[in-house]
Amino acid sequence: MTENLVIVESPAKARTIKKYLGKDFDVLASYGHVRDLVPKEGAVDPDHSFAMQYHELEKSARHVDAISRALKKAKALYLATDPDREGEAIAWHLHEILKSRDELKGKKVHRVAFYEITKNAVRAAVAEPRELSLELVNAQQARRALDYLVGFNLSPLLWKKVRRGLSAGRVQSPALRMICEREAEILAFRPQEYWTLDGEGEHSQQRFPLKLIEYRGAKTEQFSFVNESQAREVESTIKAAAGATAERAGELTVLSIDRKQRRRNPAPPFTTSTLQQEAARKLGFNARRTMRVAQQLYEGVEIGADGSVGLITYMRTDSVSLAAEAVSELRAVAAKLYGADSVDKEVRVYKTKSKNAQEAHEAIRPTSASITPADIEGKVEGDLLRLYSLIWKRAVACQMSHAVFDTVAVDMLAGSDGPERHVLRANGSTLVTPGYIAVYQEGTDDLKTDDDDHVLPPMQEGDKVSLTALKAEQHFTEPPPRFSEASLVKALEEYGIGRPSTYATIISTLQDREYVEMDSRRFIPTDIGKIVNRFLTQYFHRYVEYSFTAEMEDELDAVSRGEEDWKIPLQKFWKPFIELVHHTDKNVTREQVAQARELGKDKPSGKPITVRMGRYGPFVQIGTKDDDEKPRFAGLRPGQKMDLITLAEALELFKLPRTLGATAEGEPILTNVGRFGPYVKYGAKYVSMKDDDPYTVTLERAFELIRLKKETDASRLIADFAADGIQVLNGRYGPYVTDGKKNAKVPKDREPKSLTIAECRKMLEEAPARGSRFGRGKRGATAKAAATGAPPAADATARQPAARRKATSPLAPSATAGASAAPLRRKSAARASQAARPAAAQARARSPASKTKSPPRLLKAAAKRARVK
Repeated sequence: MTENLVIVESPAKARTIKKYLGKDFDVLASYGHVRDLVPKEGAVDPDHSFAMQYHELEKSARHVDAISRALKKAKALYLATDPDREGEAIAWHLHEILKSRDELKGKKVHRVAFYEITKNAVRAAVAEPRELSLELVNAQQARRALDYLVGFNLSPLLWKKVRRGLSAGRVQSPALRMICEREAEILAFRPQEYWTLDGEGEHSQQRFPLKLIEYRGAKTEQFSFVNESQAREVESTIKAAAGATAERAGELTVLSIDRKQRRRNPAPPFTTSTLQQEAARKLGFNARRTMRVAQQLYEGVEIGADGSVGLITYMRTDSVSLAAEAVSELRAVAAKLYGADSVDKEVRVYKTKSKNAQEAHEAIRPTSASITPADIEGKVEGDLLRLYSLIWKRAVACQMSHAVFDTVAVDMLAGSDGPERHVLRANGSTLVTPGYIAVYQEGTDDLKTDDDDHVLPPMQEGDKVSLTALKAEQHFTEPPPRFSEASLVKALEEYGIGRPSTYATIISTLQDREYVEMDSRRFIPTDIGKIVNRFLTQYFHRYVEYSFTAEMEDELDAVSRGEEDWKIPLQKFWKPFIELVHHTDKNVTREQVAQARELGKDKPSGKPITVRMGRYGPFVQIGTKDDDEKPRFAGLRPGQKMDLITLAEALELFKLPRTLGATAEGEPILTNVGRFGPYVKYGAKYVSMKDDDPYTVTLERAFELIRLKKETDASRLIADFAADGIQVLNGRYGPYVTDGKKNAKVPKDREPKSLTIAECRKMLEEAPARGSRFGRGKRGATAKAAATGAPPAADATARQPAARRKATSPLAPSATAGASAAPLRRKSAARASQAARPAAAQARARSPASKTKSPPRLLKAAAKRARVK
């Protein structure tokens, strides 16, 4: 009988800890969260003191059962989940489940927390357990309740006013606003011209760059010269003053030499935020990838005979402090590898700026600095080695001496000195003592050219320097850069939006919802992202203000410190929020939210042409709903933006359908964009186009697509009993019989080509009836349509739930002129929507129980989206 049972979140962590604790301890994993709010309305009840209804997650049931069985044989339970609020909440939820099962009677229950998975740290934590911290648990409950209340009430409103499948969140929405505001700055930016005068000097047969810093006695600024005529005049004036001609170089006189010594100090050890920023800059990792790899390094990896070893301390932290023992080891390792002179004489002590740095006691560092990156090379996979190297180098460098540079600035006269003088400057710097730079140098988001990094020849005042070149160069001011993952995380941290454990989730949620897309590793808001941001900013401005989100985080931190009851932030938030939701629902129309923009007039009809957001994506419209004739619609092409599309580009969209010609049988061939993408139509049959453009595809290419379609259909259709409406088809999972209403799989021992109509009827009679839930009743029609050449749209969504299919479709299909549909991104949108669902929600969707006891789909979907904040 095992005396003690220890519970952690992951099996990797369990394996590492097991070997440190010995035979008297059994270590099991909960595999993450074990309980969550029920996915339906009323899970958080504001009318009854914000009572929260929890349910056990089905995905965790077998793991909790295993814990229950092991607990019966143990005398003590040690809850050793992660040392932050989320870890505390997991421990509490597991405790409550076991308590409800009456399995804790006579058992000692302890909470242990450690910030590194090493033998000493784990054993010390087990030797000094504590009680569960209800303050941390309540702070997490309050956060969860807030996220639920925001998501569960705002998301359905977005579905109603914009389009289905959208979500809003307490933390993700301010982040989206940040990205959209930066994009608006870029669009509003107007470049401003300016000119610079740069030259080249030579002394002692060494050349170096020069920059004009004074002209006619006045200091030159960025906009001192704003056009070419000014710049050319300055260029000729200075050349003349220096005596330069086409045949010979000019001459400058050294006016003054300013020598200084500059010191550069190392950056502090990593926090979660700075680790994500540096991993993005130096390794190209996104935030999610960084945290996944860091989690592996923390929980333990196999590096040799010692088995699994935790290589870094806990990776969710906003503290930069280091334990005294760790500092001593870092300094010893630095002295051994880089020399005693490379270590700073004084111990470098770093203090956390944030008053709420409570996620962990220490910065992220190696658990043992003596394990160098070279020691694990070849023993762990590439990502683990690269991230460990980054963490190790930063930690070691933080205790090393500063880098020392000798800098020099040499000012030189062109012509004579006086009130109208012209001065050029040469800057140089030399690294004298590398210090910490020998190990690590912090990266930057937006690199700028450093003109100071030159070694200048020895010079004295009064020396003559040759002016070998002088050139006027045109420049334009540039807009602020779009956010990268690194700069976005930095901005979120500066504004106090979110906490270390949430940055990766914020970013991935924005991408999963297709609110932003990446271009050259920079965030660009999509049209739907801009619409959602405008809606929230206009009608829920207070709740997407950066200060509101930061103040709410501060209140939650106060709850975690025991300074405030967890229901107080909820009470302050709820009433004005829900009143605003109801007011917006009643008083704001879809047309107001759609943000229609008039592009011009349609010359033949005189009707307005507008671009707007619809239920299925952005589109251009000719006419209005009040006209006698129905408006004409055309969806935007991939890459087109609502804010940027012009009238000419919009008119091009109405050129579909295009008639290309006719088949040998005389059937007309045309191209168009349907509900699920572009297609070629010949007669009454359709061919989906995956890689071709319906606006430019040729007749010859259309013939090729039709031929391939016919070959595919011929190979799929095994037998056709047209009189009875029954077919034998080749499907993804083998041959089957269908009548458009029911499907019957052909037995493996039966040759499908030899089936008779009587056998087919019998197989269909015995086949189970298909329910209509989630639109499955339409699959038979799809199969039949595929064989007869119906629109390719059917195949694209036959296996999607009805609600999701509607949410990700473009404009309704139409073969009329100008009625082409919206973007060609439907399948990827559906996949992104599926991927964005939390694991718990996916597990429930797959479970048999979910098919019989499911809440309404709309409420359930809202709960799923509320869960990811």
